[in-house]
Amino acid sequence: MTTKATIQAFFDEATFTVSYLVSDPETRRAAVIDSVLDFDPNSGRTATRSAEAVLAAAAEQGLTIDWILETHAHADHLSASVFLKEETGAKVAIGAHIADVQKVFRPIFHATDVTCDGQPFDRLFHDGEHFEIGTLDVEVLHTPGHTPACISYRIGGNVFVGDTLFMPDYGTARADFPGGDARTLYRSIRKLLSLPPETVLWLCHDYGAPGRDEYIWKTSVAEERAKNVQIHEGVSEDDFVAMREARDETLSMPVLILPSVQVNMRAGHFPPPEEDGHTYLKLPIDRL
Repeated sequence: MTTKATIQAFFDEATFTVSYLVSDPETRRAAVIDSVLDFDPNSGRTATRSAEAVLAAAAEQGLTIDWILETHAHADHLSASVFLKEETGAKVAIGAHIADVQKVFRPIFHATDVTCDGQPFDRLFHDGEHFEIGTLDVEVLHTPGHTPACISYRIGGNVFVGDTLFMPDYGTARADFPGGDARTLYRSIRKLLSLPPETVLWLCHDYGAPGRDEYIWKTSVAEERAKNVQIHEGVSEDDFVAMREARDETLSMPVLILPSVQVNMRAGHFPPPEEDGHTYLKLPIDRL
């Protein structure tokens, strides 16, 4: 097994999301982490431009994509996992606690087709589990708090942390979605920040920060420990929880949370067609 990965990032400014193409230079096998399906909420139309850019990069480098990896069921963008699976035959994977997320949201959307057992994902990962991308060893770290199902993927000195952490000048994930918990989030972040200081952290989002003009999605354990404005060294669990809960009370729901969760808890699939043969997303009233 090896741990030296080739990493290419793709930034979707419409949702401030970073997707990653991670490959093994020895075998040319690869994975896509946190893909984006383009979605226009005003028209309800979808497109695959973002995912096609990842596929084009993989083709140019002669890569075979074996895995489509999700760090969690995103609330701010739709996953392109179904399109990517159709194009590549890769397996779609997420943390095993996606079943808990499905149990939370099934009644909210009256999603009677959702079985709340992790289907239709192809693989459900548990904390501490290992799998391979070619000869790359990947360790799964369960890092809940933002959602119950959040996981991070560790490949040698690199960790893909999803929404758990942001750049040091921005802070941490919110913890007020159904199933989220600020105290759990604190402990997950401390788990990540206990890794060697030189460990590189690859983020799923960057929203920018006051005084910074460029988007950045790569940091380190040492930088987060020293500089994170919400959870640097010395911030206690109780202080973090008080700060996080107070801040979350001021935040609006993400623009795409309603369509995103309906699709992402189904492994990127839209709800089944209605009797007229068309697919619809639901707008639950006074539920969130």
